Amino acid sequence: MIRFKLVLITLLLLVVTAFKSDTHIIHPAIGEMAPDIALKNPHGEIMTLKSLRGKVVLIDFWASWCRSCRIENHSIRRAYHHYKDSSFDIGQGFEVYSVSLDSDSTIWRKAIKNDRMDWDYHVSDLKKWDSPLVELYNFRYLPHNVLIDSEGKIIAKTLVGDQLHTTLANHLAE
Repeated sequence: MIRFKLVLITLLLLVVTAFKSDTHIIHPAIGEMAPDIALKNPHGEIMTLKSLRGKVVLIDFWASWCRSCRIENHSIRRAYHHYKDSSFDIGQGFEVYSVSLDSDSTIWRKAIKNDRMDWDYHVSDLKKWDSPLVELYNFRYLPHNVLIDSEGKIIAKTLVGDQLHTTLANHLAE
């Protein structure tokens, strides 16, 4: 009888823990508002993420020393040029807000030029992994990105290669 009760209690605990819904959600999560970012661009001017409201925005966390990031920059550049003037069901136009985890501004600027990252929004606090944004956006690897809609709500995370193109194409307005 005691064994039966122990088995029953164990099964009950397993069922209860199996149905907990948000125990493994990493915040900020899809459906939540993206925290605002306000950092300096290579010219020392503050650029805010919030200033891009109305557009679909890819927040792209990268660094010049990250080989995978440098490869991914080519895919992001193609998406930017293809979709920058597009109408979406989640916003008007597409913009990239690049956040660098570099520590040397000269190397950062050179990587932007060499990778032909010709969009306007490049920012960094030049603190590498010590940037508060690493904790705020809760990531531990590069490249990392977050796609937000015109209101600043997160609609996708970690879109690499063709995933970015596919997601944007799925949201094109008809």
